[in-house]
Amino acid sequence: MKKMLIAHSPDADDIFMYYAIKFGWITMDGVEFDNLPLDIETLNVEALKGTYDITAISFALYPHIKEEYALLRTAVSFGEGYGPKLIKRKGETLKRNFRVALSGKYTTNAMLFRIAYPDARITYMNFLEIEDAVKNGDVHAGVLIHESILTYHDTLEVEREMWDIWQELAGKDLPLPLGGMAIRRSLPLSAAIEYEKTLTDAVQVARDRKQELCDLLLENNLVRIDGPTLDKYLELYANDESVELSELQYKAIDKLYELGYQHGFYDQAIHAEDYTIPREYSELRNS
Repeated sequence: MKKMLIAHSPDADDIFMYYAIKFGWITMDGVEFDNLPLDIETLNVEALKGTYDITAISFALYPHIKEEYALLRTAVSFGEGYGPKLIKRKGETLKRNFRVALSGKYTTNAMLFRIAYPDARITYMNFLEIEDAVKNGDVHAGVLIHESILTYHDTLEVEREMWDIWQELAGKDLPLPLGGMAIRRSLPLSAAIEYEKTLTDAVQVARDRKQELCDLLLENNLVRIDGPTLDKYLELYANDESVELSELQYKAIDKLYELGYQHGFYDQAIHAEDYTIPREYSELRNS
């Protein structure tokens, strides 16, 4: 059996979208899958090194690794009317050059934040540490991601939604591209196509058997939140729109890359669909 490691973040949506494979509901002939949960910025940095064959990434990272990795069309997370939150202590007023904690240099929220707040003083830290850093006064504000957008302490309040920043910058009613998956280009193309199909099937089965899968995740202590919060969170970030990229989602990613290019984060603006796996290869090969 060939072993294939999938690196993903430890947040509930990535766990949910992968564990149909872990529990054996979806399999691939001749391949044994294993998983490695790491925080999203660690995954971004390791992708820059080319460490893992299949890995979760922030969409904002992808133009930096486009020569080494192809974008997968599945296991994607977008915000639609919601997303990461810039939070502060209740009643405080942020100055122009406030200190802020972000979850990593290459995250989507970090790029949007840096465009919107060019004078802020940024500290990067693990996403699990941001809430306490704000509560303790180590920073004036922080951008919360993952489950913490639903569970942050009642001494904190939202200064601004990243969704609102995205809408102002994008100028259109587009979903906010947050996280996706990438696969190393050095893998044989026929195998890459099958890996993508297997992962797509896993996300679809997870959606089809959502309650059963959620019960297993909770019983095995694989997520950090309770049942009602898990259900709410998955409807935000591991919903039916997570199964496969849509035309609207492609437009949103392209807008993200256009903004990044305009503000000096990338050396060119790319079109996401041009960097996906050419699935037609299998059809031509077998015709």
